[in-house]
Amino acid sequence: MRNWVANAVAKINADSHRSADTHLFKLPLPGAPGIDIYLKDESTHPTGSLKHRLARSLFLYALCNGKITEETTVIEASSGSTAVSEAYFARMIGVPFIAVVPESTAHSKIRLIELYGGKIHFVGSAPEMHNASVDLARSIGGYFMDQFTYAERATDWRGNNNIAESIFRQMEFEPHPIPNTIVMSAGTGGSSATLGRYIRYRGYDTRLVVVDPENSVFFDSYHTGDTGLTSDKSSRIEGIGRPEVEHSFQPSVIDHMIRVPDAASVATIHWLEKRIGRKAGASTGTNLWGTLQIARDMIDRGEQGSIVTLMCDSGDRYLDTYYDSNWVSAHIGDTDPYKKTLETWG
Repeated sequence: MRNWVANAVAKINADSHRSADTHLFKLPLPGAPGIDIYLKDESTHPTGSLKHRLARSLFLYALCNGKITEETTVIEASSGSTAVSEAYFARMIGVPFIAVVPESTAHSKIRLIELYGGKIHFVGSAPEMHNASVDLARSIGGYFMDQFTYAERATDWRGNNNIAESIFRQMEFEPHPIPNTIVMSAGTGGSSATLGRYIRYRGYDTRLVVVDPENSVFFDSYHTGDTGLTSDKSSRIEGIGRPEVEHSFQPSVIDHMIRVPDAASVATIHWLEKRIGRKAGASTGTNLWGTLQIARDMIDRGEQGSIVTLMCDSGDRYLDTYYDSNWVSAHIGDTDPYKKTLETWG
C-alpha cells in the first residue's frame, strides 16, 4: 500500500515537472489608457482548464491522507472541467473514475471525461450532484473526492507553484508589477481562497475581486454573511456559480464581489474572440466583464495600474452552446445590450 501510494505521488509529480507554466498575456485595450489588463491562460494545461491545478492538488491530498489505494474508485461531483482533469489523473495512477454531472453538461466535456477513461453518472441538475456522489461512493465503497469541500485546503496557498505565486512571478517585469486587482470567479471557491491568502501572506497591496454569475448564492452570501443560503437553480455559466455556499468559499479573504449577468458573460467571450482570435469559455467572460468594470472605475478616478484575471478554459468545449446563436437565444437571452457596451472599449 505505502509503495503504491509513493509511486502514484511520484507519477503525478513527474507529470507536473514535465509541464510548463501557463502563459500570462496582455490584452490590447485602446480604450483604457494607463490600465494594463492581463489574462492568465489556463486553457493550455494538459486537460485544458484551470481545474487541472485543482485536480492535481486533490489527488495528492487524498493520496497522502490515505484515502485512495490501488483498489479505490474515485468519484467526483462536477459540471465538467474538474471531472475531465480528475479522469486524467485517475488514469495516470490506474484507478477507476466516475463523474457525477448534470444532464446539461456540454457534450464535448463528456467526451473528454470518457477519453481519459472516466465513466458518467448523470443527475438532473447541479443541486443533486453532492448527495448523488455521496450515495454512489457509499454503495460501491468508493471515495468521493468532494472538490467543493477540499479545494481550499488541498492547495498549498503559500507557494509550491500555485496560481497566485505564478501570477506574481510572471508580473515582475511589467510596468505595474503588483496588480491593483486580481479578478476571479468562484466554482468551488478554492482558487479565490488561494489568491486571497497568498496576497495577505506576501503583504501585497492588491485587491481580490470575485465575480459571480446569475443563479449562484456566493454573491448574496458574501454581502449578507449568511452561509446557509441555497437555491433550486443551476448556474448557466459552466464551471462557476453554486446553488449553495460551499465549504471552500472563503469570504474573509475577498475584498469585493460583483454579480455579472449571464448575457454579459457570453457577450464578452465573443468580444474577446475578435480581439485575440481565440475562443474562451463563458466563465472567462464573467471574469473579463468584471475586470472591465474595475478598469472603468480606475479610469474615472484617474488611476493607473494593472488588473489580472483568468482565461479558465477554451471555448472549443462550448461550440454547441455559448458559440451557437440559437442556443444562446434560447438559454441565455439577448446579448446585444452588452455587446454595445463592450464596443465602447475600442
